[in-house]
Amino acid sequence: MTPTDLWRLAWRGLTRRRVRTLLTALGITVAVASMVIFLSLGEGIRKVFTQQLGGIGPDIQVSLTPLSQGMALHPNLPSKTAQDITALSGELGIQTVTPVIMAVRGGLDVTQSVVLYGLPAAQGIAAVFPNAAVAQGRALQAQDEGLGVAVAGAKAAQNLRLKIGSTLNLNRRSRVKVEGILAPESGLVDNFIFLPLGTLQRSEGAEDRVSLVAVKLDDPRQARTVATALAKKLDLEAATQSDFLSFLDRALKISDAVRFGISLIALVVGGLAVANTVMMGVYERIREFGTLRAIGARPGFVRALVLSESLLLSLVGGVGGVLLGLVGIWVVNLYTQQLAGIDAAALTPRLTLLALGISLLLGLLSGLLPARAASRLNITDALGRV
Repeated sequence: MTPTDLWRLAWRGLTRRRVRTLLTALGITVAVASMVIFLSLGEGIRKVFTQQLGGIGPDIQVSLTPLSQGMALHPNLPSKTAQDITALSGELGIQTVTPVIMAVRGGLDVTQSVVLYGLPAAQGIAAVFPNAAVAQGRALQAQDEGLGVAVAGAKAAQNLRLKIGSTLNLNRRSRVKVEGILAPESGLVDNFIFLPLGTLQRSEGAEDRVSLVAVKLDDPRQARTVATALAKKLDLEAATQSDFLSFLDRALKISDAVRFGISLIALVVGGLAVANTVMMGVYERIREFGTLRAIGARPGFVRALVLSESLLLSLVGGVGGVLLGLVGIWVVNLYTQQLAGIDAAALTPRLTLLALGISLLLGLLSGLLPARAASRLNITDALGRV
């Protein structure tokens, strides 16, 4: 008998018990879909940062906070650090030095959360984010330094319902007037609200401190060398875009492991359902297997037949899980587009192959015990069953 005949017999065996097969395949579909959706979040975030961070932001960020402790939001760096770095510009090929203070404002509603980004008004937003363009109103100007003005990213303005002339409360004592709104450009910048450095420093009670110093280089390819030199000369943390992406990738791998562990529970349940379905099929078809053995089928053929049924069942569930996962990813991205203007989930070829591979492995492991039981049937006892 050819392999094609084997798979045809396996498919026929599954379709005899359509309701049970359908319910089992549905269980695997849901388990695989949950894994696809969970892991797609990590893939999507990697894609967003890889695409967007490479074209925006500083070549180097100097701070007191190492990447292992997260982003440098707390203003704990002396403001004079920017002057110290500027003094090294000629030696290290530094183009611009921009002191930055950052703060997060948010609440229980995530759509109301924004990042406040303060930088020297004279340098403007383009000093750090050169692709940012004003869609309404105006950009920050030199005379705005220390004044209560702000320029909002497109998504921040949408979520907070800000318009030109709107008032934004930073805290009980500080408020700013929106003078400009940026054109939609990047999922990162779109969620920022830019203020003059002195304005945000005063609001945060950090007049002589900043969160980080953003450095642009004449030759970005020298970022690693310059970062090492800055860290050594100033005894500070200096991270490149590559460092940040590497840190992000490590963090996402950890979160991927956690999400996969959660998905594994559903996968185990799905595997048990497959094993139960195939095992019940074996006991219901004892006479059939006995007949096959009586007409010359070897135990290995019976074992292969049962394993083929298990693999087919898992493959159908795996494909269904990937398709259902696509629907889930679409729903997730619909929400994150409204929230932050980014696609937070992505189904990559790597994730697709992983989902189908795990599904087939699940089918193989789930079918081992039923296949062993079927291949060891006693022919006389099997044919004697009613």
